[in-house]
Amino acid sequence: MTGTPVRVGVVGFGYWGPNLVRNLDRLGDAQLVAACDLSEANLAKISALYPSVEATTDLDRMLADYNLDAVVVATSAPSHFAIASKVIAAGKHCFVEKPLTLTSADSEALVRAADERGVTLMVGHLMEYHSAINWIKNHIATGDLGDVLYVYMQRLNLGKVRTEENAFWSLAPHDVSIVLYLLGEMPDSVSANGAAYVTPGVQDTVFANLHFPSGKMANIHVSWLDPHKVRKLTIVGTKKMLVFDDMEATEKIWIYDRGVGEPTSALSYGEDLTLRFGDITVPFIKMTEPLGLEVQHFLDCCRSGETPRSDGRDGLRVVRILEAVGESMAAGGAPVVTTVEV
Repeated sequence: MTGTPVRVGVVGFGYWGPNLVRNLDRLGDAQLVAACDLSEANLAKISALYPSVEATTDLDRMLADYNLDAVVVATSAPSHFAIASKVIAAGKHCFVEKPLTLTSADSEALVRAADERGVTLMVGHLMEYHSAINWIKNHIATGDLGDVLYVYMQRLNLGKVRTEENAFWSLAPHDVSIVLYLLGEMPDSVSANGAAYVTPGVQDTVFANLHFPSGKMANIHVSWLDPHKVRKLTIVGTKKMLVFDDMEATEKIWIYDRGVGEPTSALSYGEDLTLRFGDITVPFIKMTEPLGLEVQHFLDCCRSGETPRSDGRDGLRVVRILEAVGESMAAGGAPVVTTVEV
């Protein structure tokens, strides 16, 4: 901590808001000043847990009366654009839970508004602050895996079935943000197929394919209609392969020294290529709560003016892909261009 704590207000104390508030409260360089929620029951909860925090149902009053430096938005996704627009217009740094908005046009508008007001806009892409994901990103950079060829991801469970958003919007923002973060590029096209087995018109199972300008590919499979709870990422490289299983308590990353290569000898008979099976290694990763790292990063960026890792443009790219997946499913799986510029 350096200097005066960042004065923070929170909008939303429902599902995820309490976790953000808990982390803000324990960090010495944040001062949790006010909380806004339309639910009197939620406000009663926060007042009981944090008596010094001012509670209100009036967002305009919170922005005007409490001399806030920053606001954390943890409401339902349909309200993100309207609330974040007010926060930015008031000249406050703004953290918005994922997804940033429900359309890329609204995300672009928030990015431009934040640029014009000179405030920080950050999106809660939590997995970009996961210790294992950052270890993987650094490991890719070492070249140990060789060139990354393709990635596939699975986020599956039985429930929670939603009726207002499909499984891709509900589950895949994490996976999309991970792929963009690890590969460092935006896909040039997306194709997807899904099915609504439970609620008509709301896909509960989606298979999406992302194609990148470099030739890399990523496949994301999400479902809340599956017998297994799976949170898994597989990366196939020219030298080695890596599996990240977030359901494992400790041994989350496995590296396989396996691949396909040229014949080992000019005297090899009947083989054009050879399969290589080498050692399996399980690196030790020191785990830190991702949400704590994410909140601290937001506070640091509010102080320094540094661009957040998961800034508004990162949020826009993820929303554009989510949007394109819906467009592709509506078009029977036809590829949809996803490139964005702001």
